[in-house]
Amino acid sequence: MEKRVLVLNLDHSPVAVVPVQKALVLTFLDKVSCLSFYESLIIRTVTKEYRYPAVIRLNEYRNIPYKGVLLNRANLFRRDGHECQYCGSRKHLTIDHIIPRSKGGKTNWYNLITACHRCNVYKGDKTPDQAGLALRTEPFKPTLSFFLADYAERHAEEWIPFLDVRTV
Repeated sequence: MEKRVLVLNLDHSPVAVVPVQKALVLTFLDKVSCLSFYESLIIRTVTKEYRYPAVIRLNEYRNIPYKGVLLNRANLFRRDGHECQYCGSRKHLTIDHIIPRSKGGKTNWYNLITACHRCNVYKGDKTPDQAGLALRTEPFKPTLSFFLADYAERHAEEWIPFLDVRTV
């Protein structure tokens, strides 16, 4: 029982990811409805068999304040696919301010990118245009769905139809 279960609010917005045990308890208490199951997985008890839930939806809407995705090094690297946004290298990665802080650049999702040490040093205290560098992708503020979709592509393809995924 190592697969995880995606929990959606009544409006189909993602709320959480829980272990299957928690999902089954919520199902038996009639707090959720199962929307999708893992195809080849079955949970067996002494007397019954149950389909393994993949996506469940709360039966009542819960007002859960969304705080957004935390801006930190790990999430920034995940957003940028663990590669330099100037040359595509995957080695010696650092964080770069597109508009340098000395020139008024802010520390936010739209001004930070992943860059290799070589490109970061080459760019120095200039903008990419001044340094003759081009960004491979435009920086954006990721959503929870973006990171859940990344997980789903590797571990839970059943989640993908339920996630609003931004394509870069």
